[in-house]
Amino acid sequence: MTGLVYKSTGSWYTVKTTEGLIYECRIKGKFRMSGIKSTNPIAVGDYVDFELDNTSDKVYGIIHHIHERKNYIVRKSVNLSKQTHIIASNIDLVFLMITINNPPTLPGFIDRFLVTAEAYGIEAVLLFNKCDTFDEAAADEQLYLQYVYSKIGYRCLKVSAIDGTNVSVLKEWMLDKVCMFSGHSGVGKSTLVNAIEPTLHLKTADISEAHQQGQHTTTFAEMYDLPFHSKIIDTPGIRGFGIFDIDNQHLSDYFPEFFRLKQQCKFNNCLHKDEPNCAVKEALDKDEIAWSRYKSYIQILEGDDSQYRKDTHDFE
Repeated sequence: MTGLVYKSTGSWYTVKTTEGLIYECRIKGKFRMSGIKSTNPIAVGDYVDFELDNTSDKVYGIIHHIHERKNYIVRKSVNLSKQTHIIASNIDLVFLMITINNPPTLPGFIDRFLVTAEAYGIEAVLLFNKCDTFDEAAADEQLYLQYVYSKIGYRCLKVSAIDGTNVSVLKEWMLDKVCMFSGHSGVGKSTLVNAIEPTLHLKTADISEAHQQGQHTTTFAEMYDLPFHSKIIDTPGIRGFGIFDIDNQHLSDYFPEFFRLKQQCKFNNCLHKDEPNCAVKEALDKDEIAWSRYKSYIQILEGDDSQYRKDTHDFE
């Protein structure tokens, strides 16, 4: 039997067949994906082959094969820096939810997420959530960030689950696609998903007043079918997002505005750091590239993950 993984708890997988039948499944033996050092060999969004085990009182499936993925998105695992945690696979669109405050989303976090999406071939869209709460300063900050990322080529959208701002536009973008929603704890992922499809009734929680951080609501990634021919993958909130397995020589390829200038640099192996006649540095001096983006690039290049790996227990 073949099915799609809708939920993973680490040991059990909820799999739905093309006929709409749902089975709880386990992995057969020491199942591992070749070439991927991952803490979770099977992820939400995977297509798998399984067979039913009728030897016990409860009928469940045994997964024995995973189909080739068209893409997947990963982050460093919590305690094992040389391994990855696959967040989800076979994604058409990933929506990174951003809040200006309550809690704040740092540009460095945004850039690291976008680099990962670029590296694994997933289209990323930036959603500026809670726009109904913006004061003048927050509105200015949001407009600036939208200008920076729109100029690079990323789609951006202001949204609000409270007053419904642009929810209809978001649903149009999601039509006939598998969409993943991600972002810091507390950015309002579950609340927005409930606004998109109220019948889902996803659990939500308030922001911690003491630390301006989200409470634990989504524990595991889970996929949901929507009535307008779309699928949503809701993910746990993440505070840290370390870059995995991208070498320095190719890092700038995943900054689209850097990649477009790469051929104009004097040296083919230019790292856009100290080399002479660097087109990226020249564009930076002319304010054609955002300094925040260049700062993120240098931090990743030099392996400075410290501020993005704190409190990564939020994502298991």
